[in-house]
Amino acid sequence: MTAHIHAIGTAVPDHDVHQLFIDWAGNRLEGRDRALFLRMAGRAGIERRHSVLPRQAGGGTPIERGGFYGDRMPPTSERMRSYAREAPELALAAIDDLAARVPINGITHLVVASCTGFVAPGIDQIIARRLGLDGSIERTLVGFMGCYAAVAALRVAHHIARSDPQARILVVTVELCSLHMQDTTALESLLAQLQFADGAAAALVSAEPGGIAIDRFFAATLPDSEDLIRWDIGDEGFVMHLSGEVPARIGQALDTPEMRRAILGNRTAQEIPSWAVHAGGRSILDAVEHGLGLSANALAASRDVLRRYGNMSSSTLLFALAALMADTAAIDGIAVAFGPGLAAEGFAITSI
Repeated sequence: MTAHIHAIGTAVPDHDVHQLFIDWAGNRLEGRDRALFLRMAGRAGIERRHSVLPRQAGGGTPIERGGFYGDRMPPTSERMRSYAREAPELALAAIDDLAARVPINGITHLVVASCTGFVAPGIDQIIARRLGLDGSIERTLVGFMGCYAAVAALRVAHHIARSDPQARILVVTVELCSLHMQDTTALESLLAQLQFADGAAAALVSAEPGGIAIDRFFAATLPDSEDLIRWDIGDEGFVMHLSGEVPARIGQALDTPEMRRAILGNRTAQEIPSWAVHAGGRSILDAVEHGLGLSANALAASRDVLRRYGNMSSSTLLFALAALMADTAAIDGIAVAFGPGLAAEGFAITSI
């Protein structure tokens, strides 16, 4: 029995804050640090990033007086109230986009992944209630796993579909990274914050053939890498620690037989035409391309997602898969994401 993704819906807020953040962060730096930040921002491969934080009534931005970040850095409690209010709305927008692509009646299971907020009753319960799903629906919440959480959510759906041929599983990822901006003048932290954005995705998974088949899930952790990506809960939001060493360590790992075997299976990278790689940043995509010896356009879908939306944590991989599914070419490839650990997780994809 094989699980299939029948369609993917996506959603981002309508507030583009990318240039706003560049201006804000650039003004916090001086001299060589400022010049380096602006140079890296220009080379990031990102044109837009979206936030659920609203414009003020008079058109003011979230960083101006009266805005979310205008008067002080809000405590984690206030950020979580915003998450509880905004995350379900963005998730439901992605589900609406999914419903425009494929019927989503008869949902039996709901799997939700999110690492940018906590609320109880959980966001899975909120979504189920808003969709009018029966109270007995089986729910799974994948929390705080970071950028590869979409893989974990789809792996759960994969196992459900294989064990219950009648199951219709709704998989949702929703991330509000913009709720966790940090008051810092540290260059590495500002460069990390430069990548992240808000977004949600929803997928319908079942054992019924159609869309793309997902199989051969894999997970591999790089040795001595646990401090390279961390996501700590602080008094003023969740603090991302993203080491500048990450791309180089990924590139080195991809040069080892063990990592190549985990990701590629029994094939060579050149035998695999379709790639959905988590768009964690331009340098990470470059590391994957060079580390596996891929062609210059192999990661086109992932680079386009990065350009248009930035890094939306767990939602990003589903955006890349949606881009592949929208193409008319047959799909035969690999989906992979990198996240805390430092670990690589993914699966094989094949169009039906």
